[in-house]
Amino acid sequence: MAVKEIKPSMRLYDFAEMLEAKIISKGARPAFPVNLSINNEAAHYSPKINDTKVFSNGDVVKIDLGAHIDGYIADTAVTVIVGEKNHELERLIQAAEGALEKAIMVIGPGVALREIGGVIEETIVGYGYKPVINLSGHQIDRWNLHAGLSINNYRAGLGKIPEEGVFAIEPFAVFKGNGLVKEGEPGGIYRIIRNAPIRDRIARELFEFIKENFGTLPFSERWCLQFGDEKTVRRGLLVLQRMGAIMQYRVLKDVPGSVVSQAEHTVVIRKGEKYVTTR
Repeated sequence: MAVKEIKPSMRLYDFAEMLEAKIISKGARPAFPVNLSINNEAAHYSPKINDTKVFSNGDVVKIDLGAHIDGYIADTAVTVIVGEKNHELERLIQAAEGALEKAIMVIGPGVALREIGGVIEETIVGYGYKPVINLSGHQIDRWNLHAGLSINNYRAGLGKIPEEGVFAIEPFAVFKGNGLVKEGEPGGIYRIIRNAPIRDRIARELFEFIKENFGTLPFSERWCLQFGDEKTVRRGLLVLQRMGAIMQYRVLKDVPGSVVSQAEHTVVIRKGEKYVTTR
C-alpha cells in the first residue's frame, strides 16, 4: 500500500496517518510511528503535529513501519523513489534488498552474527556502495523492539543466533556517503525511559496516558492528540523529557548530498524452522 500510494507533493503527515490507520484497520496496532526518512536521512523521521513537509519528485524515502498484536511485533521497511526514477538510485535500493535476501538465507540457529553481517557487507560492496556500519538489525522480544542481539551490517559481532527467537534484519546501503550516521534534529518519536515522580498534574496525567496506550514501545507526539490539544501535548512532553521520564529519538543522517537505502524483514526462528513474517 505504501509503495503504491506515495506521490510527489503528498504531506508526510497524511501518508503516515494513512499507513497507521491501515494497520489498525487490520486488527493490530502500530509498533512504532511510521518512519519516513528521506535521501541522506537513514532513520527516525516521523511527522510531528501539524507537520507541513511534503514529498518531492525524486526523493528516496525509507518507509519503516511495524505492527504489533498484544506486544508481539513485526517490523519491516522498504525504500522507494518518489515519482521520477533514477537508475543509480534504483541500484542502491537493489543493494539493500539483495543484502537482505542473502542474510535471510543465511540466518538460522547457531549461525555466527559476524557471518550474517559479512554476507550483508559483501553484497552491498558488490553493488559498489557502502553499508551503514553504525546501524544494525536487532532481536525483538514481546513489547521490546530492540532486545538482546544486534545483527551488524558488516562482518563484526560476537555470539550466535539462538535456537529460537525473533529477529529484524535491516541492511542500509549508502551512495556518496561515509557509511556512518550522526544524530540530527529531534524526530518526533518518543519512548518511556523510566518511572519518575512528576509533580506537574498535566504531565503526570499525560504520562499515565502514554503508559496505558503505548507501554514500552515508541510513540508519536501525533498520537498524544487523543489526550489533549497541541499546546497541552507539547508542554507535557517537554516536562516529561526534562524529568527524564521519556526520551525523543533524533533523526539519523549520513553526510549532506548522500543517499541511503534500507530494506527490512522480520524472521521468526522456532523449532528449527524460520519464518519471514513480513513478506
